Amino acid sequence: MTPRRPMPYAEFIAMMALLFSVMAVSIDGMLPALAAIAAELVPAAPNRAQLVVGVFVLGLGCGMVVMGPLSDSYGRRRVIAFGVILYLLGAAAAAAAPSLGALLAARLVQGFGIAATRVVGTALIRDLYEGRRMAQVVSTVMTIFILMPAAAPALGQAVLWLADWRAIFPAFGALALAALLWLLARQPETLPPARRRPFRAAPLAAAVREVLGHPAVRLYILALSLGFGQMLGLIMSSPAIFGETFGRAAEFPAWFAAMALAAGAAAFVNARLVLRLGMRRLATLAYAAQTALSALLVPVWAAGLAPEAAAFPLFLGWAMSVMFMAGVTFGNLNALALEPLGHIAGTAASVVGAGSTVLAVAVAVPLGMAFDGTPLPLMAGVLVCSGLALAVVRRSRRFAPLPAAPG
Repeated sequence: MTPRRPMPYAEFIAMMALLFSVMAVSIDGMLPALAAIAAELVPAAPNRAQLVVGVFVLGLGCGMVVMGPLSDSYGRRRVIAFGVILYLLGAAAAAAAPSLGALLAARLVQGFGIAATRVVGTALIRDLYEGRRMAQVVSTVMTIFILMPAAAPALGQAVLWLADWRAIFPAFGALALAALLWLLARQPETLPPARRRPFRAAPLAAAVREVLGHPAVRLYILALSLGFGQMLGLIMSSPAIFGETFGRAAEFPAWFAAMALAAGAAAFVNARLVLRLGMRRLATLAYAAQTALSALLVPVWAAGLAPEAAAFPLFLGWAMSVMFMAGVTFGNLNALALEPLGHIAGTAASVVGAGSTVLAVAVAVPLGMAFDGTPLPLMAGVLVCSGLALAVVRRSRRFAPLPAAPG
């Protein structure tokens, strides 16, 4: 039965954090299992196990193309439920996969389905909030949900202690099911039938053209792609860097938690500064700081100037800065991109999310595959990505604030 009363604000934040966290846990919780997957399915090419993460994110991006427009036609709750069911079917297939190819196909389905929690969840927030208030809500949600990605590698490792890597999929499926049941029991529909758009090719194409017709929105998509791509490259590479470069594989879940909590701390800070400083200014400052730090460390690492005892602390601090930057920029850039598009929030969230996610995979996979036993290729890649993102966000200033279209 559909709930009639609005959900209390604090409960809404907690529920959205759980919904968003399923996606993040499905990425980060797989990291401790990559070595076991490689040993069982691709022992001759262990680097290919990283694709378990990359293909999931690719499915996520593809799903965003569909889920947002579907939610504009059929409502937010119904489409989130459809996506979670797809995710659960993919989890069952992944748990039984006999080969890496079958596992990647199942992960693609999982990513495609769980896209609904991110893109439709963002549209749901946009239904209720706008502008800097929306950015504050998104940042608050991120502050809470980041605790789950911080714990995800430890959760994945705990499953590996009790069973093999295949058991990770039903474990995380249970989390997705809990989030869905909470949504259906407590969150009223935020898109009434009178505001829904028919799911037809012509209106959908017109809405996509409208989204991509804003020059500033295109720039925000590009900046998001570069920022997410470098962070995803770090996530994909981190098990190998911690294990092979620094010999700290057993400690990886704890160090990754510290990295993820840096993103949570950034979201917490951003939620308190965004109303005063503005979204674009905070994103600009974050990318400028990341560019400067990486520009300092890349030549130090390339020349072998870092003392052996300082190498790991330097890398860890730099990795935490990459995650901190993500916590500052993602909510702000998404809010900036969606600000003029509230009347087509689902489609807009789909285009922005799909475009930035698919492009991010194109950035992240080369960064991950470039691992050569040192973090230098990753650091150099982050330097380039952050520098380009900084230039893109600065260029967006040339465009006047976009007026909201009539609802």
